[in-house]
Amino acid sequence: MKIPIILFVMAFAASCASSKVLRQPAATWEEHFDQRDHFDTTRWSKIPRGRSDWHRNMSDYDGCYAMRDGKLILKGIRNENLVDDTARYLTGGVYTKDKVTFGFGRLEIRAKLNGATGAWPAFWLLGQGRKYPGGGEIDIMERLSHDDYVYQTVHSSYTIDLHIKDNPKQSATAKINPAAFNTYAVEKHRDSVVFFVNGQRNFAYPRIETDKKEQFPFSDGPHYLLLDMQLGGSWVGAVDPSQLPVEMEIDWVKFYEFK
Repeated sequence: MKIPIILFVMAFAASCASSKVLRQPAATWEEHFDQRDHFDTTRWSKIPRGRSDWHRNMSDYDGCYAMRDGKLILKGIRNENLVDDTARYLTGGVYTKDKVTFGFGRLEIRAKLNGATGAWPAFWLLGQGRKYPGGGEIDIMERLSHDDYVYQTVHSSYTIDLHIKDNPKQSATAKINPAAFNTYAVEKHRDSVVFFVNGQRNFAYPRIETDKKEQFPFSDGPHYLLLDMQLGGSWVGAVDPSQLPVEMEIDWVKFYEFK
């Protein structure tokens, strides 16, 4: 009888060890957007308007934002009500700049991207306290119009000023289900930036040996997060106003810090 008992104990111990390995660690920071009327302003700010394609239509107009069923809703709309605003379209976006930053770890965002011709939703990271492109840019997700795939990309002085985009490869695409919520993730390590969609590893951008500067600035300091709906621009193309308004629904954001 001793042998079966020993085997049972060994199997039970192995099962416990396996469960322990597979157990998901607790997030060190998370946002579930469960406020009723407004997002948490101690964590998030509305992104101000700028001159680049990505924020030339950004607005603090309340009609571009909503909290609904535990989700943050960011909209792209036609400007029909603001007589003192000359922008043809208005978009909503929030960021954690100067409020919350992210170091080495895994950042996950679950969202549904409703499509429209000329819509350009994005989740991305920029270097806190750094003049662009200092600290680099990490594009966790960008989607164009009605595409059934997203882009995941890094930018830096190495890729922008020196135009080195294939050594190493700076971008890749990944399929999504446009009709459903998908989860987008990035891991920031000291020697690589690794991208995921729905738990599947998509690609990695590594630090390499090179005499060129700023090839891997992503470990030089923390980054802040931007979540924004964008409309129009040289990359995504013209907007079809008949397809507006368009919404991006963000369910949650979670960060797992690497110890």
